[in-house]
Amino acid sequence: MSTRRDFLKLSAAASCGLLTGPTAFAAPQSAPAAAKSAEPRRILILGGTGFLGPAIVEAATRRGHTLTLFNRGKTNPHLFPDIEKLRGDRATRELDALRGRQWDAVCDDCGYIPRQVREMTDVLRGSVKQYIFISSVSALGDKLRPGLDETAPVATMADETVEKVTGETYGPLKALCEQAAERAFPGATTNIRPGLIVGPGDPTDRFTYWPVRVDRGGEVLAPGEPGDPVQMIDVRDLGEWIVRVIENRTLGVYHALGPEKELSIGAMLAACRATSKTAGELTWVNAEFLESQRVTPWGDMPVWVPPTGDSAGFGRIANGRAVAAGLRFRPIADTARDTLAWWRDQPEERRSKLRAGISAEREAEVLKAWHARTSSPRRKA
Repeated sequence: MSTRRDFLKLSAAASCGLLTGPTAFAAPQSAPAAAKSAEPRRILILGGTGFLGPAIVEAATRRGHTLTLFNRGKTNPHLFPDIEKLRGDRATRELDALRGRQWDAVCDDCGYIPRQVREMTDVLRGSVKQYIFISSVSALGDKLRPGLDETAPVATMADETVEKVTGETYGPLKALCEQAAERAFPGATTNIRPGLIVGPGDPTDRFTYWPVRVDRGGEVLAPGEPGDPVQMIDVRDLGEWIVRVIENRTLGVYHALGPEKELSIGAMLAACRATSKTAGELTWVNAEFLESQRVTPWGDMPVWVPPTGDSAGFGRIANGRAVAAGLRFRPIADTARDTLAWWRDQPEERRSKLRAGISAEREAEVLKAWHARTSSPRRKA
């Protein structure tokens, strides 16, 4: 499970733009024209130029809101030239640019350490009416039973002064950040817990691995059983919903991951195959054999974790509260199609090596070992 924790930490770095480089953000894609909000808001976004940030900016812009971005100016500084930018760095306590201003809401998608959230809220108290903190389902800890909702206990840590973000501390620190935001803005805080954020522009390649691998063709190693549940959210769906949360002043804690109804790894891979002209052939290999071959869930096999033991609920976290608050999900086939199209447009250097998933050489080795087992029939799709 340490691999899963590491990848969840990586997802947060991606949303905040800590993973930089020429392809850390996808160029804005055409989107259906959105009706303007009946009540335009003044929105402060902390960050705004990484992965999730631009999705929020684009959705808010389409709805006619006035935006201010606060960041260091180092990640994709060319983006959004017509939007006001304030320079600073919460890591070094450079927050003066925020003083003396007024906004209707602030969206904090770069908070990892409770102290930094407290320092930010100290500056913004009295300046904003709603504090939206982007947390993570990792705040629930590692023991996940099916159907966990927002009332479930959160992860804790013995020493709450620890500030080093690791696979072990990431979840408890996120939970402490949630609490810090709520204490500073009681009754005016929205804590949003995404799971795996995917889609065009994802610099971690966690979901991207699958449509790209299927498109490469040949025999594809598929993990576990086709019915194993998985959960994720398209970054564009999350960005649009966050803007609606601000417009409707939706408060409280929400699990923002989908789809609305249970999705299996088999259905997800079928969607990837449907978007590809090559459509590699799937060979399903059970979790026990993968473990014997040291093929890691979530790392070598992105998105997927065996639904057993402490991870029985990993793909079955309750999202009904967010759905009731207006969260909607595009079809997984659309996410797979758009992700593959984005990938094909990347420079050759970027496409030379996926940042997640098993290597082609190692995949071939594992498949060869699987087929060598006389007691294991070939299960393909």
